[in-house]
Amino acid sequence: MILSLLIIPLIGVLMLLPLGGSGEGRSFLKLVSLNTHNSEKELMKKIALSFSLLNLLVSILMWFQFDYNTTNYQFVYEFNNLNFCHFHVGVDGISLYFVLLTTFITPICILSNWTDITVKLKYFLISFLVLETLQIAVFVVLDLFLFYIFFESVLIPLFFIVIIWGGSGKKFRAAFLLFLYTLAGSLFMLLAILFIYQNTATTDFLFLSLADISLNYQKILWIAFFISFAIKTPLFPFHIWLFRAHAEAPLAGSIILAAVILKLASYGFLRVLIPFFPDACLYFLPLVQTIASITIVYASLSTLRQIDNKQLVAMSSVAHMGVVVLALFSNNVQGIEGGIILGISHGFVSPALFICVGGILYSRYHTRIIKYFKGMVNRMPLFTTLFFVFTLFNTAVPLSLNYIGEFLSLTGVFLQSPFISLLGASGIVLSAAYSIWVYTRISYGSYNNPVFNIMGTVKDINRREYYLLLPLLILTVTLGILPNVILDALHASVTTILYNII
Repeated sequence: MILSLLIIPLIGVLMLLPLGGSGEGRSFLKLVSLNTHNSEKELMKKIALSFSLLNLLVSILMWFQFDYNTTNYQFVYEFNNLNFCHFHVGVDGISLYFVLLTTFITPICILSNWTDITVKLKYFLISFLVLETLQIAVFVVLDLFLFYIFFESVLIPLFFIVIIWGGSGKKFRAAFLLFLYTLAGSLFMLLAILFIYQNTATTDFLFLSLADISLNYQKILWIAFFISFAIKTPLFPFHIWLFRAHAEAPLAGSIILAAVILKLASYGFLRVLIPFFPDACLYFLPLVQTIASITIVYASLSTLRQIDNKQLVAMSSVAHMGVVVLALFSNNVQGIEGGIILGISHGFVSPALFICVGGILYSRYHTRIIKYFKGMVNRMPLFTTLFFVFTLFNTAVPLSLNYIGEFLSLTGVFLQSPFISLLGASGIVLSAAYSIWVYTRISYGSYNNPVFNIMGTVKDINRREYYLLLPLLILTVTLGILPNVILDALHASVTTILYNII
């Protein structure tokens, strides 16, 4: 079943390749298509969307068949005939929901730019299908070397997504910052993996979990992995690539960055850093708490000063990921499960906010500058209502999945250090400050700028935009009311990565 998740998007890529040119392949696909009257671009979009939805159905089927009562990896597949790596895949309670998040977000990404992308559309769709396979591979591989390969491979389609379909002339700087900055940090991880293989003769997760690594070596390896994960999270001061990439990326690029790409590092903390180097995690815990606390406060205060809608949502993501990191290193079940849930809920709410400000508003007014917007409640009442709901979710109000994640995260951090939990809780107050500020600034007041008088003639959200936001809204509320849907699968797997404090 895991192989199906990896292969289905690639089949979609093969179906797209003959399109967009001339020849018998294109004619054949048009003949077998049920919608022969549609244009070729419509056919390409429907193919990409269909295969992404098929992958979502397969992942849901895997979720239904998952056994919550075991800590073992499930749906395991192993292929040992390769000399250069050990192809070993499987899922447990931790990786299961990251896979589901990936398959759920990819169709939303394709739909988000359904009418906006007209240049090199085939390659745009191929990029997201390939990206889906690479992201799922990160979450299911059980070999450290393959984890590195897929962890870094996601940069390639992301680079092209930003540099080809970016929004302005600054997209080149944003794309190269995204690629080179994160790639340079991951070189330390590659050196650490080579060192581990030289001394243990294996990179398999199951064997490495049994390896006895001395504290001195753990410290060195921990730093190498932490630098790579801190850049991808991102934590202060490694965050400078994120808001530029978000600002210049197309809407689908911003959605996938916020929803899944930022979770790759969180998964790396859970799968590599904490299980393999527990003593080093305990030794460097004050460093992690300091960096994460600074990230929360700094990013929240920086968000208050943003003038660009997308950059504001991007910087708020940095603050939320700081809370996630604090929770993951809390070394208790409440904190780790809260960090995972907060990461998943952020994967719902942050894309919704990007759709609101970087999609709905930008498609009508072609600007993201906050000061140009006022009085949206009179012009777009349905949009304003949905924007208000997701703004509240971003501040972790009750009945939302964000609330469950924040509550469990801060509870776990409090059990470890009450003072650090106080710094983490400051992010809730600051997130309320910048979220309510931007909402009231956009939705209320009277608009009197003559340059943008056209703002009074636009329509409210259309059906496609509504159906983009609706599943994000339903999942955030439903899982906020019934969080055990996620927690039941997490309990057994999370207990295996706790380490004893002597």
